[in-house]
Amino acid sequence: MSQTTTDRTAIDDTDRTGADGDGRPPARPKRSGPKWATWARILVPALLILVWLTGAGLGGQLFSKVSEVATNDQTLYLPESSDAAAVQAQLDDFLGADSIPAIVVWSSDEALDENDLAAIDEALADVAEVADVNEASPAIPSEDGLAAQAFIAIDADAELAPAVDGIRTAVTDANSTELQVNITGPAGFTADLSSAFAGIDGLLLLVALAVVLVILIIVYRSPLLPFIVLSTSLFALCSALLLVFYLAKWDVLLLSSQTQGILFILVIGAATDYSLLYTARYRETLRTYESKWDATWAALRGTWEPVLASGGTVIAGLLMLLFSDLKTNSTLGPVAAIGIVFAMLSALTLLPALLYWAGRVAFWPRKAKYDPEFSADDEAIHGKGFWPWLARNVRKAPRAIWIVTTIVLAVLAGFAFQLKAEGVPTSEFVLGESDARDGQEVLGEHFPAGSGSPAYVIVPEAELQPTADALLAIDGISSVSVTATDSPAGTAPVTEDGIQAFGPPGAPAPEPTLVDGRVMLQATLVDAADSDAAQQTVLEVRDALDDEALVGGVTATAIDTNETAIADRNLIIPIVLLVITLILMLLLRSIVAPLLLIATTVLSFGTAMGVAALLFNHVLEFPGADPSVPLYGFVFLVALGIDYNIFLMTRVREESLLHGTHEGVQRGLAVTGGVITSAGIVLAATFAALAVLPIMFLAQLAFIVAFGVLLDTFIVRSLLVPALVHDIGRKVWWPSKLARGKE
Repeated sequence: MSQTTTDRTAIDDTDRTGADGDGRPPARPKRSGPKWATWARILVPALLILVWLTGAGLGGQLFSKVSEVATNDQTLYLPESSDAAAVQAQLDDFLGADSIPAIVVWSSDEALDENDLAAIDEALADVAEVADVNEASPAIPSEDGLAAQAFIAIDADAELAPAVDGIRTAVTDANSTELQVNITGPAGFTADLSSAFAGIDGLLLLVALAVVLVILIIVYRSPLLPFIVLSTSLFALCSALLLVFYLAKWDVLLLSSQTQGILFILVIGAATDYSLLYTARYRETLRTYESKWDATWAALRGTWEPVLASGGTVIAGLLMLLFSDLKTNSTLGPVAAIGIVFAMLSALTLLPALLYWAGRVAFWPRKAKYDPEFSADDEAIHGKGFWPWLARNVRKAPRAIWIVTTIVLAVLAGFAFQLKAEGVPTSEFVLGESDARDGQEVLGEHFPAGSGSPAYVIVPEAELQPTADALLAIDGISSVSVTATDSPAGTAPVTEDGIQAFGPPGAPAPEPTLVDGRVMLQATLVDAADSDAAQQTVLEVRDALDDEALVGGVTATAIDTNETAIADRNLIIPIVLLVITLILMLLLRSIVAPLLLIATTVLSFGTAMGVAALLFNHVLEFPGADPSVPLYGFVFLVALGIDYNIFLMTRVREESLLHGTHEGVQRGLAVTGGVITSAGIVLAATFAALAVLPIMFLAQLAFIVAFGVLLDTFIVRSLLVPALVHDIGRKVWWPSKLARGKE
């Protein structure tokens, strides 16, 4: 393999090949050099390893503590300008204690009797003693007599999963009549979500590392090298986590469990990819250079530019998420970008240091012996392996290959418009069993399904009654009450006749709570708060009220989140395309080639989305997808898909400078095919590991990215791009001088 880099626009064949012009650098004997150089070769790698070991040691201790600085509260991720966020900010002023409601619902096939109600009262007395429970309401029987519900206020600063587990234990122990008991409401769903994310620190990481290790063992067939590469990825992750943890702790950035999972997968996959590229170069330079120090520097010269270009492209794409108004998107950008920075640094510093110390032993039992007659270029053009064979055949019939491939991909991409990405109910976030989802179904059978998750409406005091009348006129609203702290229930019913009193006829009606001259109405929805029908009702509420009214709550939060996510998607996708195109133009010194690469990558993304739509709609029968799924899929697939095209095209350009475009494509594909395919398999496998967590969003993202990466690796980068470049010829490099060079 040539030790030159891709920017040798002015180097001729004599400069590159030496006196013989045979494509090999002149044989270089081992050099002892001055004494300080000998010490530098010992101390520099040792210092690099020590620095990374320290960072990994400090960061590794934080895996079990990340949950302390992470949050899954949707309202914290809303844009500050949204109604839902404005209402959420004022809830404490109206409701007093900052709490999150859980709903306990008891049900039976037969009417509840006195023994059942006594057992429920006993359970509620025990619940009131549970840690982090602020208060528990009395039991409220259903009109059909088959169920009862109670509202439990949990301290908002508490960890919801343990608190809900404590409530569940209390009601289960007191359930002497064997009623069916479920815990639902906002706290119940958040607890289920937290439980689903519980495996993120252990199961997800172990599965990802195990899958990568197996692939590396198959690729390298070496007892030592897979562990060197895997340790590089793990050290990068630990060090990145160290920085991210403290940035989140100091409130510099917002971290969620979802972002945390993506960070783990992205760093492991990217660091392994970059390590594969360097390792392949290092093995070839060990055969070209007798000194492993010279081989290390030659491998770095051939690796740093594509790695920095690829990583820089991914970082640029991720940072475009900062334009998002949705904080779940804008916070993912810098967190993931930090991960990519550490992935690049580990592959370009730690891995070279480790492999320098290991030397040729790292590749045992495969050969990496010094061979002055070895030429990677000769192997690429005349080799008998799969990739030299494929490269020769693509060169023979490029037009037929790219036309057939494009037609097939375009047909599959046409199904992308069938992807239902307008949002999914909160109850569907968790795959598999969900006590909160079961409880919501029971609640909907015996009570207004929106109980416990009302729509909050904040209006001026003078608008209280007209607003209540407008709300009661909407079919999707069961009842309306006003927040009143001096009422025993904390609220007072509001009818067409005004605020009603609790207690005997003639009792005085409680005064509504006033905050800056405004009151807060609570509208109980007929339908479940996370249903499409409830969202339609809240939209009707917003249409019926004037601009002074603020409408919030669980349903309004979902509406504002989905609308913002769709707007972000429409804004960010074009920006990402533009930025990556400009980066490619600078890297390849061309206009045509970058546009070609972007077009093929977008086609690959469309195909992945089309296949995903068919799978999600007709096989897995998912109810839909979060609006952020296409955005995340696009950012990862375009940025990461461009990675492989960068690995390929930088090498193709390097070879084209010396041999012409057609032979450059053949040589580039033959030389990079194996390592890029291995990298694609590793990245796809790591993203597929996200599916071990029972979260619909992550399962959908896992398939889209994993399938898209494999599609890009095996079809787009191996067939479509080389065939197109062959067919276009040297004009693909326009307007650089290479466009006027040898075909």
